[in-house]
Amino acid sequence: MTGVARLKIRGPVISRAVIAGSMWAATVFPSSAAPLKSMDDVGTAIQACWTPPDDAGTSTVTLSFSFKRDGTLIGPPRVTAAKVAGDEKARKSFIDAAIAAVKNCTPLDFSPTLSQGIGGNVFTLQFISPKH
Repeated sequence: MTGVARLKIRGPVISRAVIAGSMWAATVFPSSAAPLKSMDDVGTAIQACWTPPDDAGTSTVTLSFSFKRDGTLIGPPRVTAAKVAGDEKARKSFIDAAIAAVKNCTPLDFSPTLSQGIGGNVFTLQFISPKH
């Protein structure tokens, strides 16, 4: 069982949108898949790339990042909050797994409509361990 990720969007074009509820990974979005049409799709795609460490306990980490219209990241994801069970090694492992999920899933393939409003907006994605 994988953990949960929650995606929030902040920015001038897509403001105050919140993807409600939990997004459980059910589908991996291969490069031949249809373009992503919504932020639900984006959250699900990134969630499908995440494998939390086995010893994650009741950990959470929130990452902040932005996309270019072509689906690539604008800079690396930044940790904005973290509550990780265990020692410093466990903390690093959990945070690194979340960052790797975002990096390994990009570039994403956005639909033309989504790509028009996504560029430069700041997104926050919370990764929650499966035991939480």
